[in-house]
Amino acid sequence: MNVFKKRRRSVWLLTLLFTLVTGFANAVDIMPPSDVREGMRGVAKTVVQGDTIEEFDVNVLGVLQQRGPSGDLILVKVSGPVIEKTGGIAQGMSGSPVYIDGKLVGAIGYGWGFADGTVGMVTPIGDMLKLWALPDKAAHDEAPSVEPPLIPMGTPLMAAGFTPESLQYLTQKLAPFGLQPQATAGAGNYDAAPHALQPGSAVAVTLVTGDLKLGAIGTVTYADENRIVAFGHPFLKRGELDYFMHNSYIFTVVPSVNSAFKIGSIGSEIGKIYQDRGAGIAGIEGRAPKAVAMQVNVTDRDTQTDRAANVRMVEDHDLTPILAATTAYDLVKKTIDRGGRGTVKLSYEFLPQDTSLPTFKRDNMYYSAKSVSERSVDELYNVLEALAKNPFQKYALRGINLSLSLTEDKEVAEIIDAKARPGIVSPGDIIYVNVKLRPYRGEVVSKTLAFTVPADQPLGPMTLEVRGGGVVPLPYLIQKQQLNLTDEIIDRLRKYKDFRDFLNKLQKEDKNNELIVEILEDNVSMVPDEKSAGHHAQLQEPAKETLPDYLHKGKKTDADTLAGGDEDEKAKTRVTMPYIIKGDGQFEFEVVAPNDRRRRDAVKEIMAQLREKVTENDAEADNDQENKDANKEPQADKRPAKDKK
Repeated sequence: MNVFKKRRRSVWLLTLLFTLVTGFANAVDIMPPSDVREGMRGVAKTVVQGDTIEEFDVNVLGVLQQRGPSGDLILVKVSGPVIEKTGGIAQGMSGSPVYIDGKLVGAIGYGWGFADGTVGMVTPIGDMLKLWALPDKAAHDEAPSVEPPLIPMGTPLMAAGFTPESLQYLTQKLAPFGLQPQATAGAGNYDAAPHALQPGSAVAVTLVTGDLKLGAIGTVTYADENRIVAFGHPFLKRGELDYFMHNSYIFTVVPSVNSAFKIGSIGSEIGKIYQDRGAGIAGIEGRAPKAVAMQVNVTDRDTQTDRAANVRMVEDHDLTPILAATTAYDLVKKTIDRGGRGTVKLSYEFLPQDTSLPTFKRDNMYYSAKSVSERSVDELYNVLEALAKNPFQKYALRGINLSLSLTEDKEVAEIIDAKARPGIVSPGDIIYVNVKLRPYRGEVVSKTLAFTVPADQPLGPMTLEVRGGGVVPLPYLIQKQQLNLTDEIIDRLRKYKDFRDFLNKLQKEDKNNELIVEILEDNVSMVPDEKSAGHHAQLQEPAKETLPDYLHKGKKTDADTLAGGDEDEKAKTRVTMPYIIKGDGQFEFEVVAPNDRRRRDAVKEIMAQLREKVTENDAEADNDQENKDANKEPQADKRPAKDKK
């Protein structure tokens, strides 16, 4: 039975391969690994300068069965003038087609560890051609399973238009993918027009295109009309995922201790790459990939400089946050043309591909004493990542609009005092909170907020918190420390009803430039601190060994945990300020029944104070008027004498 299954599978594969090959408009003879023998000689094709395809010699050393991610690999040694020029198999030569006796064997795809650069591995063309027949399923395969010392030939990642600081930022973000961006330039007239691909041509698999370009350079293994296969190994092994496909003009091959690599341009957009798997990549010319269009506008308020950038990037839950943040970071660096501190105001919106889903809109304000450029893009990155990896449903994007306004000034204000009245309230009453703020190097300002006691507020003690939107109340921080709760634990405690609930809470999360009045949780109480005029939180032991409700809301100062917890909308008053608000304070209130005598007495006391204040103001006004009258000089009587009589 097993033998029958194996034979049936082999027949199916041979039939598929025969159908693919015989169906090509530019059909080519192929040589399967079973026909390859040690000592066979052939040639391979690649571009090492410009767009001229050159050949180098290939000598077969043997066939390693089932050693590659898709099957057999062919061990070869390369030589000739091209190899002498490059110093071995260079990064960017992956995909170079190998021919023996005029038959296409496969593509240079792997190096051999602990050997010189002239030894490599060839991926059979049969495995690569299967990419064209794959159904549109199952994206994002696992990483290549090639056994050491086989090493996939590195794919040089070319970056055009980025500042050195942006490349460094991008390098850090792409480190988990094993990608190392290299600065490159354009190729002038060559890049202006599309060029047809053929075996041996340089091709760029592009992640970002437009005012900035970011893409990997490799070699085309086979082309048939508008379809191509290339690389001979995976790029990122994302399975079915759209990349941009561009021409590439090779400037030179750069020698390196580890491995030489090609430097080339990211030229004209000519199509899309739609398969990225173990045997290589497959693309089609004349087709546009699904992409995220991003528009960024940056203003430097200090120099009155405005700049804008427009790019398109791949839509991917891992890559899009990195690419969007890097694009914004790059434009910020170019606009402010400096490093160091500063304040940024940002507003952004995400447009989903599914128009039945709501557009995500949000704004915020940040200050950094070290790098305002990086601080400018932190929230954008974290929110994109939270949306991309939410557990409910896919929120694929078609557009991102981002505006940033920066200044070197420290636009921060601190809460220095706050008063609230009345002290005894009933459900439904209004509490007026007057807050004094001291802006950095500015005059003290006051702001009054009206907070309505919830209609269902339980009778008894109630603690009201006044704080900046980005400030976590001190009692919560203390309790988090006492319970030894990490951000990871808090993240796991978060629960949402559905995607709409998740999106709504993410969008409405407190902002740093908001002044907020809200009720603290019941299991936290405050006592005055005699060392300070303000109120500071002192945590008391919880009544039960349960996690407090606020821990289900996450850490409010971490943009990575913007979405709130599984809680009902609670009473909260907020007002947007022109500063980032720092500090917090608390008030103790007694909630009583509406007919409680203590409440009536408290209201009477307030009304008496108001009347007294009004009386004082009137008396002061009368005194001021009397003083003005007393200081007036007597006016001479200028009437005629007859009138005086």
